[in-house]
Parts: sequence; structure tokens; C-alpha cells
Amino acid sequence: MTSTTANPALAADAAEGLWQTPPVLPTKWLYDERGSKLFDEITFLPEYYPTRRETAILAAHAADIASTTDATMMVELGSGTSTKTRLLLDAFAAHAAERGREFTYVPVDVSAEMLAGTAEILAADYPSLTIEPVLADFTAPGLQLPQSDGPRLAAFLGGTIGNFDDPARDEFFSRLSEALSPGDYFLLGADRIKDTGRLVAAYDDKAGVTADFNRNMIEVLRRGLDASGLFVDDFDHIARWNPKLHRIEMWLRARRPINAHLGALGREWQLPEGAEILTEISTKFAPEQLAAELSDAGLPVAETWSDPAGDFQVTLSRR
Repeated sequence: MTSTTANPALAADAAEGLWQTPPVLPTKWLYDERGSKLFDEITFLPEYYPTRRETAILAAHAADIASTTDATMMVELGSGTSTKTRLLLDAFAAHAAERGREFTYVPVDVSAEMLAGTAEILAADYPSLTIEPVLADFTAPGLQLPQSDGPRLAAFLGGTIGNFDDPARDEFFSRLSEALSPGDYFLLGADRIKDTGRLVAAYDDKAGVTADFNRNMIEVLRRGLDASGLFVDDFDHIARWNPKLHRIEMWLRARRPINAHLGALGREWQLPEGAEILTEISTKFAPEQLAAELSDAGLPVAETWSDPAGDFQVTLSRR
């Protein structure tokens, strides 16, 4: 018998992933309220360069993005705390004021707590904008975007596109292309391939914040699946580079044999000592590879910006 208080989407993903070899869980479940706050801490760590690079790019080019797209709505996929989004909102608010028209911001996220709190703060800070939060999994089939009187900009920032493997990324680009109308735009942040040492350090910081972030997945499972016998302290955080697939992988390794009862599934789950669960991948891209994938999905690149070091890129595509 399954629990009525459990998260049905999490239960479905757990039922599909935990009995695979090796077990795997979708990255999105790292981002509950606590996970989102821990990730915010990660973005300020000295080892974690992507946020600083992307922020610098957006600071330099937000006005260009607003004027080029002339968008009346921005839909941010996986908005989280929308920290970097403020650079874009500032630019679009100024652009809308110049044009004498309204602008709507639509944050989309799977975390209800984070979404509600962020929307409330942004509504107070940007009284001239319309804030319309949407609680949804944008990776699910049937992606739909709110209608707008003018061009829409779908934004997917933070390098989160790297969390998709190749087939899932192709499917996401295709679904998004279908959801956009001709003349709409897509703004994508992506991390580039670089020195392996720097990449691993960015996902295994000395302060252990990324380890806490990764291990929080166990707490998400415990609560969301009404689990017993499942404890955060029974797992170690592992980050390693996969050279064949050009990606960082985050794993949780069992410190002891795990014998848990997952009430939401009505099943027992065992994991031997030393076995690992894959919780996140973070693919790194060559610019030409990403441009080809976007073009194949009907989203040809209109503009690409990078930081002076060439670590990160922000790409603007037009449907």
C-alpha cells in the first residue's frame, strides 16, 4: 500500500531509478527548499566559477538581450531563487518603460516553497512587472508556455542544461522548440569543457557545501517516500569526471549496507556498502557542439557571449 502523503512524482522516479544498476535519481530532486538554498551557497564558493562567469556575461549583455528580443514575457525554466534573473529583469523593466508597455516574468520551478517565496519578493521589488509563478516540471512531456502579446523569451540559465544526458537534451530542445512560436527566443547558459582539475574542484569544494547539497537527496527521499532506515549520514559525496561523455558526475556512496523500507512504494530497498547512486551529471560543451544541437531542434543561434576566460557561454537562439 502506498502512502497518501508521499510525493507521487518522486515515487514514480524512485520506482524507476532505484532498482537500476547502478541506481539513478533525477537531478531535479536535489532542489527542494533546503537544496536550493545550499546551491545558492555553492554559487559563492571560490571553487564554483560558473555562476560568477554567467553573472558577468549577463551584467554585460542584459540590455542587448532585452533590445534584441524585444520580449514582452520571460519564462524562466527552473528559476530557483532567481538571483541572476534580476540582471535580466532590470534590463527588461527599463526596456518596457521606454516602450510604454507591460512586461511579465514567469518563473517555473518544481519547488513550491521556493517558488512562492521568490515570487513574493520579486513582486515587491519589481512593482512595474507582472509576476506569474508556475509550479511545474518543465522536463515533462506536453511543455506549454503562457501566451503573450509579443515575443517571448524562454530562459534556462546556470548551466543546468548539462544535467541532461544526450537523448534527454535532444528531447528537451525539441519540446521547447515546439512550445515556442516563430519569433520567440531561447536564452541558454552552458559551461564549456576545460581543465579537469578545475571541474572536479567546482563540484567537491573544501568546505563540504556541495557534499551537503548532494546528500540532501537522501532527506528528500526519506520525507517524500515515507522511508524508514534511510539516513543522510550513511552516504558519502563523490564527484568524478567522465572523459568519454565530457561530464562531471555526482554520486552518493553507501558507507554501510542500506536496508530501507519505502512506504510510498510499499517496497524494501537494499544497497550494499560501497555501492553508489548517480544523482547528477553536468555535461560540459564545445560551442560548436551546442550550436549544432540547437540548430537541429529548430533553434538556430542568433548570438553567443562568453566571459574573457572562455569558461562559460550564454547563447541566444531564435525560433
